[in-house]
Amino acid sequence: MGILKKYRYLLLMFGILLALYIFSLPKRLFHDPFSTVLEDRSGKLLGAAIAGDGQWRFPEGNPIPEKFKESIILFEDKRFNAHPGVDVLSLARAVRQNFRAGKIVSGGSTISMQVIRLSRKNKSRTVWEKLLEIVLATRLELRYSKEEILALYASHAPFGGNVVGIEAACWRYFGRDAAELSWAEAALLAVLPNNPSLIHPGKNRDVLKAKRDRLLLRLLQRGRLDSLSFELSITESIPENPLPLPRSAPHLLVQAAKNGLAQQRIRTTLDLALQDRTSQIVADHSERLRGNQVHNAAALVMEVNSGRVLAYVGNVPAGREHGEDVDIIQSPRSTGSILKPFLYAALLNEGKILPRTLQPDIPTLINGFSPRNFSNDHDGAVPADQALIRSLNIPAVHELRDYRYEKFYDLLNNVGITTLSQPPDHYGLSLILGGAEATVWDLTGAYASLARSLNRYFETPGKIRYDKSDFHPPIYLLRDSVMRTNPEENSWLSAASCYLTFEVLSEVFRPGEETGWRLFNSSKKIAWKTGTSHGLRDGWAIGVNGDYAVGVWVGNADGEGRPGLTGTESASPILFDIFSQLPGYTWFQIPRPELSEIKVCSASGMRATELCTSVQSESVPHTGLQSLPCPYHQRIHMSTDERYRVHADCESLSNLKATSWFVLPPVQEYYYKSKNLSYKALPPLRKDCSNQASLITMDLIYPKANARIFIPRELDGTGGRALFEVAHRQTSASVFWHLDGKYLGVTKGTHRLAVAPESGMHTLTLVDEWGTVVEQHFSVVDRSH
Repeated sequence: MGILKKYRYLLLMFGILLALYIFSLPKRLFHDPFSTVLEDRSGKLLGAAIAGDGQWRFPEGNPIPEKFKESIILFEDKRFNAHPGVDVLSLARAVRQNFRAGKIVSGGSTISMQVIRLSRKNKSRTVWEKLLEIVLATRLELRYSKEEILALYASHAPFGGNVVGIEAACWRYFGRDAAELSWAEAALLAVLPNNPSLIHPGKNRDVLKAKRDRLLLRLLQRGRLDSLSFELSITESIPENPLPLPRSAPHLLVQAAKNGLAQQRIRTTLDLALQDRTSQIVADHSERLRGNQVHNAAALVMEVNSGRVLAYVGNVPAGREHGEDVDIIQSPRSTGSILKPFLYAALLNEGKILPRTLQPDIPTLINGFSPRNFSNDHDGAVPADQALIRSLNIPAVHELRDYRYEKFYDLLNNVGITTLSQPPDHYGLSLILGGAEATVWDLTGAYASLARSLNRYFETPGKIRYDKSDFHPPIYLLRDSVMRTNPEENSWLSAASCYLTFEVLSEVFRPGEETGWRLFNSSKKIAWKTGTSHGLRDGWAIGVNGDYAVGVWVGNADGEGRPGLTGTESASPILFDIFSQLPGYTWFQIPRPELSEIKVCSASGMRATELCTSVQSESVPHTGLQSLPCPYHQRIHMSTDERYRVHADCESLSNLKATSWFVLPPVQEYYYKSKNLSYKALPPLRKDCSNQASLITMDLIYPKANARIFIPRELDGTGGRALFEVAHRQTSASVFWHLDGKYLGVTKGTHRLAVAPESGMHTLTLVDEWGTVVEQHFSVVDRSH
């Protein structure tokens, strides 16, 4: 006890010093900002962003190349693996050299001491600073292993200019990964931190080479490399100007930094080889498109089942003059027709249509909304699958009106379209024609999700519908994976409807040639769809098979439209070139348990009735069993010579010849028969037979019921005229026109009449020669407003 009292102050002093020693080393040695580094799935460099302090400094973590490790230890600290952070012999030699020179020529610092000096920002060389480095170096050795200390040094040592760390130096001076260093390169990098100014471009070439070669000679003498390797190494030249770092996915690099991943080493799901090939394809096509002053394009490639992104080309890889720095993949753009497959699948899913159900394709005005086909033409009626293949707008609007745009809005949200920022009523029926905006990211992910649902149908017993368990946005981080959640009760689309939709999309016309696309389709089957926004501002093409989904956008980042900027002509050639680079072309298996074979009317594509004259079998979703039967085949009665229609009021029952006739509504028939020469119009009624109200023979094309129309004035200021038009089953029939009870005139053959109504409400009355009457109310907007 007495001894303890005697030495208690010494023990207290020792305890304080021990505590100071233990806590002398900061928990984090370096606080410098790092570059953001983007790597592909195998660790190959895709690109990097300079650190916030203007230095190229890669994050720590990658292993040190063995050649550099041996070179740096031999050059800087040959007893590195033996000393406790301080090399007494080196210190003694340094003191002797400094004393003889009369100035500081050697510091005798070990690598551990240099790590401390780097962490303390190279403070002035004083005796006190040197003693502090010695103490902290020994503490460093207690906290870190030799390998970790060497890694700290390699990551923070200066290599000339704004290059810090071995990885950044390898890319800036040699243009390759540190693991690929030659002996000459490793030796050069080992001598640089000792005097980094030697690497300045155009200076000190001979001094630097001599210093490197001396180290190579020492490595030869130590048996680290053979004589042949030595002779080859000393012939290698010294790098001149620093090289630019790879820029394989610059837009994804920026996107990752925005997502909170700045100053990190980001291992992505991308494949460097495919990324570079995809970038080159986009660049090659952009040269062609630039002739039309179309300056931007983007492409996204992803695996269907994993959801992982394999290639991310956010824009063309050149310049900033035309918005090339804009990441188009994440930029909302008008969708054009690219959403139509989801509506087609939804209608099949609910049994509202069958694959080939006829849809109206006629002049349409719905609450002031007047959609038009891209061709400004009308087919009268067109099968739903052909309407999708040809991307006709008017049938799509009629389909959306039947399905309801509110429901379609919810479906789009469910499949991952995140850019619908307004309520459904804001978009209305224009939702199907580009009235909303979406991103390449969302749309490609949505198509991939549909494909994933089909693949999982065969993986998951009892799973029959596309639901939340199939949806996941694309993934670009290797650490992520597609989440598998339990299917929800409010599932979205059946496997059958998805499969039938993809089958239709696999028949879409291919650009460039009339027959070559079918050969491509047969060997590498792809379901794909194009879209073109209003004003020719956006060209879309998205394709999918069992393995991959590819999304392509072409246009101008500033929204400028250009003639010929369509999805088919501009985007789809890029799509096919990308698919040609992808291995494996698995097509979807047929979900036979979810399909039913039914008899379908060949003419209408609807469930066949006994009146249908031509019937074929077709596979449809089970819900198709409740779809509407064909209403177009009607039983009519004809005269014995089959030239006229008759009925019991004008012909005896024994002379009535019953037959089935395919009859479209008048306006549909008006356009349909000009495109389908096989269509037979109804025979005319015999003159002694009055018309039957059950059969519509005449219908207005324009104006529609309760339409509000504006009639512009002529150039001379006089009142203009509106061209009204009616469809009649008998083109030879005479139609008598009346406006507000006043007779206007008669038309025969082509039923069009130029009319100049005043502002206000009007009633248009039409009467044909058989007494059929059609009455329509409309209003004219005041010309003065």
